[in-house]
Amino acid sequence: MTFDIDMIKKVYERYPERIAAARQIVGKPLTLSEKILYTHLWEGNATSAHERGNSYVDFAPDRVAMQDATAQMALLQFMQAGKAKVAVPSTAHADHLIQARVGAQADLQEGLNKNSEVFNFLGSVCDKYGIGFWKPGAGIIHQVVLENYAFPGGMMIGTDSHTVNAGGLGMVAIGVGGADAVDVMAGMAWELKMPKLIGVKLTGKMSGWTSAKDVILKVAGILTVKGGTGCIVEYFGEGAQSLSATGKGTICNMGAEIGATTSTFGYDDSMRRYLSSTGRQDVVDAADVIAEHLTGDAEVYANPEQYFDQVIEINLSELAPHLNGPFTPDLATPVSEFKAKAEANGWPIEVEWALIGSCTNSSYEDLSRAASIVEDAVAKGVKPKAILGINPGSEQVKFTAERDGFLDSFRKFENARIFTNACGPCIGQWDREGAEKGEKNSIIHSFNRNFAKRADGNPNTHAFVASPEMVAAIAISGRLDFNPITDTLTNESGEQIRLNEPQGFELPAKGFAVDDNGYQAPSEDGSSVVVKVSPTSDRLQLLEEFPAWDGKNIEGAKVLIKAFGKCTTDHISMAGPWLKYRGHLDNISNNMLIGAVNAYNMETNRVKNELTGEYGEVPAVQRAYKAAGIPTIVVGDQNYGEGSSREHAAMEPRHLGVKAVLVKSFARIHETNLKKQGMLGLTFANEADYDKIKEDDTVNFLDLDQFAPGKQLSLEFVHADGTKDVVMANHTYNDQQIDWFKAGSALNLIKRQEN
Repeated sequence: MTFDIDMIKKVYERYPERIAAARQIVGKPLTLSEKILYTHLWEGNATSAHERGNSYVDFAPDRVAMQDATAQMALLQFMQAGKAKVAVPSTAHADHLIQARVGAQADLQEGLNKNSEVFNFLGSVCDKYGIGFWKPGAGIIHQVVLENYAFPGGMMIGTDSHTVNAGGLGMVAIGVGGADAVDVMAGMAWELKMPKLIGVKLTGKMSGWTSAKDVILKVAGILTVKGGTGCIVEYFGEGAQSLSATGKGTICNMGAEIGATTSTFGYDDSMRRYLSSTGRQDVVDAADVIAEHLTGDAEVYANPEQYFDQVIEINLSELAPHLNGPFTPDLATPVSEFKAKAEANGWPIEVEWALIGSCTNSSYEDLSRAASIVEDAVAKGVKPKAILGINPGSEQVKFTAERDGFLDSFRKFENARIFTNACGPCIGQWDREGAEKGEKNSIIHSFNRNFAKRADGNPNTHAFVASPEMVAAIAISGRLDFNPITDTLTNESGEQIRLNEPQGFELPAKGFAVDDNGYQAPSEDGSSVVVKVSPTSDRLQLLEEFPAWDGKNIEGAKVLIKAFGKCTTDHISMAGPWLKYRGHLDNISNNMLIGAVNAYNMETNRVKNELTGEYGEVPAVQRAYKAAGIPTIVVGDQNYGEGSSREHAAMEPRHLGVKAVLVKSFARIHETNLKKQGMLGLTFANEADYDKIKEDDTVNFLDLDQFAPGKQLSLEFVHADGTKDVVMANHTYNDQQIDWFKAGSALNLIKRQEN
């Protein structure tokens, strides 16, 4: 079954005309990224060229996807927009709220018991507004999207940073906050700054222990966690064509970890094979008619330096398996160099847990390659030293892998655990025994992020990222410094054995199969569906409008916190146990910035209350300021808000009365989320001014009443001794975004325009 085939055909029908218009305007050969962007302009055919990294452009995405944790707030906002039905195909996926603990069946039932109120809310909202709902256990959003909705040359947005996974099927798929999703679902244009373009030329072909995961682990090491900010990464070359569609998805998925707007690949035979295998031959037939438009022009790939803002070249024949981490996904180490690096840094070498899954690596191919390592170890009489945990990507993947014996392969390890088709440990939904002790330890996983405390809540867990096959090998050895290419293991007979290279299957030879994929179609007419939210619920809370700006300068503000170093959305609004409050803004605001390190005392969740002179938890101190009518600002470091797309990291400070966030630099999605919620997201014109800001400063905006595009703002910091520093702040607000600020939020503006 192909969802929305008529929509896909309409997109393809307009491609030739819109590509021709774009060529005429741009006057040069086009990259794939440009083709997709220019064919999805809100205005229709291009009438002007858009400057990369500068022009704000209105787009018309083809579809929207939401996961259950972010969908709650997105749909609560959509309910305020006054629409009877979504304007574009949209889906919600219940994958974030199921905790991994015992195993699939028990954990899924426990998740249903604990989260029934939220799942019922999501199901009823989806039913009412024409949104497809993928029920708990159906699978991880990005794997389900790849299997059912992604199509070459399409554009989609999703309320999760790893929406970019759909680039594996040649889409421009972009992670956004819920307010952006509301715009598109309400039938409005979606705004994005025209991305810059990074070209990655892949030559050669992988072999042995190297996998697609190692491509992005290598790229992350090159570009760092912010090197892709404001850019689309486009992969091309003979090496790109040699990769499977799910391998491409893995690479695009983890592009979120370099801050990229998205990543994508040109349409090729691997995509044809995957689409056909997942029951979408009609998409292949339609795409083949315009295949020339679904990849970059030949001239672009022959001379990439002329068409991309930056070019990287990687020879897959020479690429080695990598382990990235700990605590950041861009600390890249080839496996051959890991032992020395671990010793030099004092990283714990022994591994208790090894985890395979997440939206990054939970495909049929991933499971088959990892299973081959396990089968080889069993055949050679080697028992695993670590616990191996598996999260299949979808019910379809699980059902097919079960049929073909791969899950039985994992079960040959007595301590293996097959968890639910859900995010699980990747997002902190993991009840790991002993984590509360806070002991220094290491784990290895095939996930995408490895920030401190993310997987198990223990700040001393050193998490390392690798491919599923490397994770399986290290689970067997029990040591991070094991190199399966060169090292041997001792089996039960005392013999030294070496593991064979992984063997896997790009696609199931017998095709995919599933009894119940977990999809719930919405009612044709949802007008009679009633969405209930109890006023006494601690899980769900209807939203109230944020107040509009009064038109005056903000004066007498206090510095709530000056965050030191890395401050991701995990630091600003933690996941894990806090996920249960994602639909209740006031309750989840009690986790606001509790993970950020306060630069004034180098502690977390301990800031000075200038009203009392005492130190307290960040949310409590901010609530005291709000009650007293005192505005506040948050100060931050580089790449503030990297990581997840979660808009709660912007909504919580807004709800509690923070007026502005002033940092050295922003991650793209978080900056947009702040703007959407009517916040001021500002950057230091001179980064050294960060050091001038004192704990007990009073802050006055001197010219906010003259807020305008391209015009710096002046902030006066009055120190306790009476001296002052005036700090100049840059911003990227255009006229429309300033209107959001004036109205109190983008949603406020939508509602006023509707009325």
